[in-house]
Amino acid sequence: MIRSVRKILPDANSEARAARLRVGFFLLIATAFLIGALALLPRAIESAMLLAIEDDPVSLADRALDRSFDSNAATREIEQALTNKDPDLAKSFVELAQERNIAIASDLAEKVEVANTVANSPASHAEGFARGLISGEPDDLVSLAGTALGDIFVFGDIRDAVREGARLAAGQPADRLILGLSCVGIAITAGTYVTLGAGAPARVGLSVVKAARKTGRLGERMGEWIARSLRGVVDWSSLRKALAGASLTEPALAVRAAREAVKIEKAEDLFRLTRDVSRVQTKAGTQAALDGLKLADNPRQMSRVAKLAEAKGGKTRAILKFLGRGAIALTAAILDLALWLFGAALMVLGFVSSIKAAVERATMRHIRRRKVKLAKKRDLAMTAPRA
Repeated sequence: MIRSVRKILPDANSEARAARLRVGFFLLIATAFLIGALALLPRAIESAMLLAIEDDPVSLADRALDRSFDSNAATREIEQALTNKDPDLAKSFVELAQERNIAIASDLAEKVEVANTVANSPASHAEGFARGLISGEPDDLVSLAGTALGDIFVFGDIRDAVREGARLAAGQPADRLILGLSCVGIAITAGTYVTLGAGAPARVGLSVVKAARKTGRLGERMGEWIARSLRGVVDWSSLRKALAGASLTEPALAVRAAREAVKIEKAEDLFRLTRDVSRVQTKAGTQAALDGLKLADNPRQMSRVAKLAEAKGGKTRAILKFLGRGAIALTAAILDLALWLFGAALMVLGFVSSIKAAVERATMRHIRRRKVKLAKKRDLAMTAPRA
């Protein structure tokens, strides 16, 4: 029996050495996973926070501004806006800087104030109102007032519908989007009067969307969405026939054609978009609404612009200009953000698993060592001389 115990001891020692190697190996792996987790953790936390506020455009904008909007950026943007003769945008940047407690040189702020005073003079107002009323292409609040007035009294919509309808009937290139929006505007104008203005927000929003299209400030994807929406709202074949003989001297023909060709009950999605556009125009101004239509790809993103405008007011233009699409949507792909989270979670899981394996093997090594010690004690006890 003594010889058998002695024979086991070398095998136990070799197993102990192997156990030590296994414990060291798993500790090395755990260290590698820990380093990887620490490297990925900041990006993972950032990704988690961005995903958490994905549907909150105000928080998205504030977070992006915290990272990049400072005194140098504000000064640069204000000077560029003044150079481009856009005092409204310069004023928006001044307000944004003030909100974020960013210092602006007093002489620069004075230039902005003077430029806005000149732009808001009575002469400029009269010119802008007339331009919006006659051409239907507003670029500020005053000219939009002229455009909206022309559309509310049907003149603007009839003008656009007759012009584009005549081209369509003659087989010439026509802007179907302008034509469709004009016909929808004609169809709902009577409803606006009947409901004492309940449809006014949608009516104003339609005018802004038309203005964005005319001035090239309607985003391509948003234009595609509106075009698809109009396919279900407007009966194009009947409209082409009805507008063939219409003219500005016979507006009743255009009005009747629009009412017969437009299915108002199918235009709710379009009206939801135009109401959001009207919200932006009311809270942040016409230019902000036009900027939003250029950035937004779909009605959902325009709704985010409206939420941003309700929270930021006159600062909305500056935010949209400075952040671009990052003001209303995640600029990084959601899949990329999810991969950062997955990678960090995988590293943490690997670290925990490696530590668990190392502890288990260290425990088994300790148990084996105790067994070896007990075997040695029994061996010594059995070989010791008896008194």
